[in-house]
Amino acid sequence: MSGKRDAYVEKLKTQLDEWNAELDKLEAQARGATDEERLRYERRINTLREKEAQARETIKEILNAKDDAWTGLKHGVESAWSSLKSSLIEAKSEFKRGYREGQ
Repeated sequence: MSGKRDAYVEKLKTQLDEWNAELDKLEAQARGATDEERLRYERRINTLREKEAQARETIKEILNAKDDAWTGLKHGVESAWSSLKSSLIEAKSEFKRGYREGQ
């Protein structure tokens, strides 16, 4: 495997681990919400977990791709990453608003 691919995959894994920790925090926060809020939060978290799983699958594809083909997968990864990142930011903002309103 090329050094560039290794470095790229490690960067992706690190970012996913950070986002996973953020999702864990959101799940903990959802447990303390009202029933109605908790259901809404759980739906949001489930969607984020699905995107996270898709991102992990893409990492596997990159690892299994031929040396010259993995760079073609980068565009899809960047798009998925952008979507996951913005969805996580939106969820964190929504949870924060809900928490403040519930106090």
